[in-house]
Amino acid sequence: MNPGPKLRAALAGIPGYKPGRMPTAGAAGKLSSNENPYPPLASVRQVIADAAVLVNRYPDLVAGELVEALAAHLDVPAEHIVPGTGSVGVAQQLLQATTGPGDEVVYAWRSFEAYPILVQIVGGTAIPVPLTTGARHDLPAMAAAVTERTSLILLCSPNNPTGPAIRRDELDAFLEGVPPEVLVVLDEAYREFVTDPQVPDGLDLYRGRPNVAVLRTFSKAHGLAGLRVGYVVAPAEVAAAVRACAVPFGVSSLAQLAAVASLKASDELRVRVESLISERQRVAAELCRLGLRLPDCQGNFVWLPLGDRTVEFAAFSEKSGLMVRPFPGEGVRVTVATPEMNSRFLEVAANFLSLPRNG
Repeated sequence: MNPGPKLRAALAGIPGYKPGRMPTAGAAGKLSSNENPYPPLASVRQVIADAAVLVNRYPDLVAGELVEALAAHLDVPAEHIVPGTGSVGVAQQLLQATTGPGDEVVYAWRSFEAYPILVQIVGGTAIPVPLTTGARHDLPAMAAAVTERTSLILLCSPNNPTGPAIRRDELDAFLEGVPPEVLVVLDEAYREFVTDPQVPDGLDLYRGRPNVAVLRTFSKAHGLAGLRVGYVVAPAEVAAAVRACAVPFGVSSLAQLAAVASLKASDELRVRVESLISERQRVAAELCRLGLRLPDCQGNFVWLPLGDRTVEFAAFSEKSGLMVRPFPGEGVRVTVATPEMNSRFLEVAANFLSLPRNG
């Protein structure tokens, strides 16, 4: 029997990415994916509608207008910016540019579910480092995990799915000990939701260190998850290597134009972000009042460290009409949604926590 085409052995056993489940019949609320509950701003929606007539044409290969808009908005050189298909798409390009068989990638765990998948795709070796008891990055342990084979370090701040962000003092101390040939990627997909004044802007670190890159996205605060557009800000040599790994025309014309329009509406967007932050704080405070000990919440979600009750809570929520994101044996991530949906979630949580534990 013909064995078929030869495939890379490194791809065997790659864990499948598990997106937040879609609502089932009778379930009205999807709190399982870290999406913005609101559609793009009205001005952005109009740009998308007007741009629909362009989809018969290829987009700008280098996303020139978007790059220039980001350069002005962030006050960084345009040649240091590389857009891609969401921050996860750019993360894959970063790994392709730095990592191959025999190379090691250090990241915290539990963290963004795509990290081990992306590392295995490029043939690298994943080095996950457990979080602290406060669900934070254990930076001293991560520093100790760096070897001569380390090619890349991924730092997720705020951390998805647990919520805490990395503070300046611990991050500065960590970066001082990282060899200059190791690229440190600060994944700031949820940067707009950070309220802790001790958490630095990753761009300040990138400006002072030639081995730091910053990942960001338009999927969360900007509400453009369906258009798939993110970007990296990195030193010129790193950015050029990431650009070389890009899929040609990967960022659609709709995505480019919508992202530019959303940057222009930054004041209006900030009002929306602040409303989500206020809701996050309300949800977290009420969950604490119910007796849960939550880690610091700095994203657009909260983390319920339910341990062995995680799957039970997810099933209870689904029966109550809400979809949440369980990580069996660890906890549940719940996305902050509209005030009405958040109140409904808090009712479900209160009902669950009032139940006697099984066994």
